[in-house]
Amino acid sequence: MSKKETEKKKPKVAKDLNGFEISIDTFGEISSNLQIDKINEFLNKNVDDKKLRDREDIEEIKKKTSKDED
Repeated sequence: MSKKETEKKKPKVAKDLNGFEISIDTFGEISSNLQIDKINEFLNKNVDDKKLRDREDIEEIKKKTSKDED
């Protein structure tokens, strides 16, 4: 079976990223249907960054941003 004959299955994504599609062209350029700012906001909320775990100021920043959203 060639690559063209296989069905493209959409991966499971979080509800916040529903409909998210990303592709890489022949030149290595990444294109997606969502703005990078929205993707970064989602990642900041939902992904634990190992490098930033022990920083005390990160919790303060998160608290400020969550207050701003309310």
